[in-house]
Amino acid sequence: MKILITGGAGFIGSHVVRLFVNKYKNYKIYNLDLLTYAGNLENLKDVENNPNYQFIKGDINDSDFINSIFKTYQFDAVIHLAAESHVDRSITDPLSFVRTNIFGTVNLLNAAKEIWKNNYSSKLFYHISTDEVYGTLGDTGLFTETTSYDPNSPYSASKASSDHFVRAYGETYNLPYVITNCSNNYGANQFPEKLIPLFINNIINNKELPVYGDGNYTRDWLYVADHAIAIDFVFHEGKRNETYNIGGFNEWKNIDLIKLLCQQMDNKLNRPKGTSEKLIKFVKDRPGHDLRYAIDASKIKNSLGWGPSVTFEEGLKLTIDWYLSNSEWLDNVTSGNYQKYYSIQYGHN
Repeated sequence: MKILITGGAGFIGSHVVRLFVNKYKNYKIYNLDLLTYAGNLENLKDVENNPNYQFIKGDINDSDFINSIFKTYQFDAVIHLAAESHVDRSITDPLSFVRTNIFGTVNLLNAAKEIWKNNYSSKLFYHISTDEVYGTLGDTGLFTETTSYDPNSPYSASKASSDHFVRAYGETYNLPYVITNCSNNYGANQFPEKLIPLFINNIINNKELPVYGDGNYTRDWLYVADHAIAIDFVFHEGKRNETYNIGGFNEWKNIDLIKLLCQQMDNKLNRPKGTSEKLIKFVKDRPGHDLRYAIDASKIKNSLGWGPSVTFEEGLKLTIDWYLSNSEWLDNVTSGNYQKYYSIQYGHN
């Protein structure tokens, strides 16, 4: 089987690529990534020379390029992770999210439809999305697979639109698809613009920890390695033309999570208790900030047997240990030096 994984040099994508390359020796895994700021080939140094792995640099917004690689490689399946994903960036530059998350997804759908030409046996378009498409919850309730879409940011609106296009291609053209909507991921290799790696890096460097509003925004947290395993389950065993929500069964208010992170960092860095917590600074809230996300992941648990393998406390310790043990990776990412890796490894600009 020849599988195209888009965004495979990114945070979640690199974990999925590594899992599939190492677990399925009889598959050929093609990693398509444009290597924008969040794409980092250093994330995959351990598998880059494996015979069943190939990297392709390219842009999902370029329809001619996408059509050409589908024709050349004749992919049997797509696992689509490439996306602009940072809410704050979507507020300042919504059009880049429209281009990548909507037009890019439709380019991939068109290419798959054309190359498979109704011969859909053993073919699959797997689209990875977010719980943010459902909008916000009050103090109670959970997102299910049938929750109405109600996105509140340009990011979540663009992902909601891409979900709709995938379903529409399934209904209109009979393209076999599956969609998963996941909660907040955390773990190794995450670009330090997201909360946990940002705050780990700031604590290491004794910088302020900016907390939006009163810090009472609530999120469900999913360890990235568990998410990759869930993607494997859905890809191989999920029912076609279905949606599965993937969550960590693990709600935390931001301020409680941050205080736990501060405690663990003080312990790891041998700093007096309370040192990191003094770095917390409450800042002006961002526009359209969703109060609470919480996923009901019982469908994937009951039908496919998947569940998270670690508690949040355990996963957070593993995450902190990884960043403290990979200071060179963190330095390269924060300085921008990681972007040189492609030219060094592949001999291109």
